[in-house]
Amino acid sequence: MSPDSQQDFSFAFLSILMEGIPFILLGTLISGFIDVYLPAGTIDRLLPRNRVLSVWVAGLLGAILPVCECAVVPVIRRLVSKGLPVSCALTYMLAAPIVNPITALSTWKAFLGQEPEVMTLSRILLGYLVAVGVGWVALAFSNKKIIKARLLEQITEQKMRESFIQPAQQQVVCPPPQPGDRLVAAFRSAVKDFVEVGVYFTIGVAITALFNTGIAPGAAWLDGLATNQTIAPAALMVLAFILSLCSTSDAFIAATLDKFTWAAKLAFLTFGPMMDMKLIFLYQTVLRRSFILWMAIGIFLTIWLCSMVLQSFVFSSP
Repeated sequence: MSPDSQQDFSFAFLSILMEGIPFILLGTLISGFIDVYLPAGTIDRLLPRNRVLSVWVAGLLGAILPVCECAVVPVIRRLVSKGLPVSCALTYMLAAPIVNPITALSTWKAFLGQEPEVMTLSRILLGYLVAVGVGWVALAFSNKKIIKARLLEQITEQKMRESFIQPAQQQVVCPPPQPGDRLVAAFRSAVKDFVEVGVYFTIGVAITALFNTGIAPGAAWLDGLATNQTIAPAALMVLAFILSLCSTSDAFIAATLDKFTWAAKLAFLTFGPMMDMKLIFLYQTVLRRSFILWMAIGIFLTIWLCSMVLQSFVFSSP
């Protein structure tokens, strides 16, 4: 590796790392406070009892808790251990980076002069529907086929502890924990999550930086695919996977891809927040690798088909 390449890699690695670490920190802090302060099953009780309807509602939670794709993974990891149904967790995990006011505002701002309301609404709607679709599919599978064995053991152990509490024990009056003790416990839980998630995130960032520093020679080849309405959406989804941009900033990149159709840009903006290089490693803290693989293939094909249909019937011009 030449000195210039090393410098480019270092710059790309640190820039992506510094962009994502604050959101990882935010997500792990939230997860730590959820672990200590949120009673088990609270969110589950807030969702509709109907399993299908609860998935619909879970896809809208991003409007209440707007987090990007980096921050949402540790939050979901903690919520699942607290009893949130896996189907709802997956739906929220995929939808929250897109169905939130911060992403909507950044998308609208980036596409000013290019019918921003059309792109913003299309992105939110497509992201929401794809996330809900994944949640529905998850309803057909058992938890052991979706989430990691270690996390599943934590859920089982917690349920067993709750079921073995005797009524007499529940009536024992214990002194309430001091606020300082609970705060320390929350930060300890956050640090534990930060270390585990941060390792996966750093690996993903390193691989992303390697691709980013080597992708420039293929820029002309990428532009040549822009005129092919079938391949262009797939090409931009692959680009989104490699670049691993944050959902709050990727619209500013997509808006500059003038040679590509609106549908291809929409595919870029929808697939990236759901599946990219760093997310593959983050998802492994919650999900089984086999499920991540099939989920990635399903999301890719769904967005690809939807983008081509939209290009034919809605976005008729580049």
